[in-house]
Amino acid sequence: MHRLLPLPAILAVLAASAAPAAAAPEHVPDEVIVKRDGKPARAVALREGETVGERIAALRDRGRVDYAVPNYVARASDYMPNDPALTRQWNLTSAAGINMPAAWGIARRQRRPGGIGTTVAVLDTGVAYQRFRRFRRAPDLSGFRRGYDFVDDDRHPNDQNGHGTHVAGTIAQTTGNRVGAAGIAYRTRIMPVRVLDSHGAGDTLAISRGIRFAARHGADVINLSLEFDAGVRAAQIPDIVRALRFARRRGAIVVAAAGNQGSPQVAYPARARNVVAVAATTATGCQADYSNSGQHVDLAAPGGGADAANTDTEYDAATCTPGLLGRFIFQQTFTRSVRRFGLPPGYEGTSMAAPHVAGVAALVIGTRRLGRDPGPFAVERLLETTARDVGAPGWDPRYGHGLLDAAAALRRPSAHDPEPDPVV
Repeated sequence: MHRLLPLPAILAVLAASAAPAAAAPEHVPDEVIVKRDGKPARAVALREGETVGERIAALRDRGRVDYAVPNYVARASDYMPNDPALTRQWNLTSAAGINMPAAWGIARRQRRPGGIGTTVAVLDTGVAYQRFRRFRRAPDLSGFRRGYDFVDDDRHPNDQNGHGTHVAGTIAQTTGNRVGAAGIAYRTRIMPVRVLDSHGAGDTLAISRGIRFAARHGADVINLSLEFDAGVRAAQIPDIVRALRFARRRGAIVVAAAGNQGSPQVAYPARARNVVAVAATTATGCQADYSNSGQHVDLAAPGGGADAANTDTEYDAATCTPGLLGRFIFQQTFTRSVRRFGLPPGYEGTSMAAPHVAGVAALVIGTRRLGRDPGPFAVERLLETTARDVGAPGWDPRYGHGLLDAAAALRRPSAHDPEPDPVV
């Protein structure tokens, strides 16, 4: 769930992201281009244990070489949509973000943009998805699947809080329409499933029924931006644990917020087996001070807020600035009433981090990066193996397998792609 900061903190000057260091130009790692004696240029493979620089030096030492250079790689331009609030979405575009402009460009070049053909179920406070009685559809959301309201037990899961609409916006807000902000998988369809009331609270029965509904009705991805107290055990919520197993068997990848209690233990449902537990990072790329951690963290994604006081790794010592006012996650949702929409400040939390992973999962499925019908294990492993390694080298309890990288997840297949889902 998100945390709303007091008005003085909201009005304070927001911290700017650190500028990234210039990266070396990308090139083919195991060959160089050589031209000599007036002959056409050709690629020359490296010898075992040899670097590109060493091979170039050796070729030039032999003489009669017109030139020897790395075999540089060019890529088509990134896609920068024209949504006016994109400049505020550091979580998508900055060095501490998830590399969305490149990911959007890759999906467009593959002619499978925006998670097309996929469905993401948002189990939350509902979504502003329809004009019904006093409710209105969010102007910058479109494309829905039939959902259900397990709080009021009816077919109108309209949002009465704003949290669910914000989460849905991160996943699928309309993009490139010169309105509002951008969404990650802007052509996926949202299935609104209301399991939390107007105060953001929901019981185990409603949540478990919502998970089963989403799985039965064809959700490719289920997003759970909700948490129990970190002290709750699996034995205390058996209905939810069973529902999560059911969803996995039905082929849905379930993504959940790790929790906002600053605990060394991930909260349920994220702690459950076969659920992608998402911790939160800030605009500097540091662990957020509220984010839960522990052995069950799978990935990290932007959640906003202030940096944790971490100095015990080389990465954290260089990245984290405790006490620096953090930045929020901006998406369209309610402002003064369920009929008025804007881009309100104050949204931060692992609830905001989880839908980044859900949206990129939809992109992976929609682009057929892993084939036409990839299983949840394959999607999860791809997101983990392509994440940017931050924090301590390798997996660590703050960032899991690393910071989500949407573009890396969509790039061409390699020998490191995950194996197909195991038979369960």
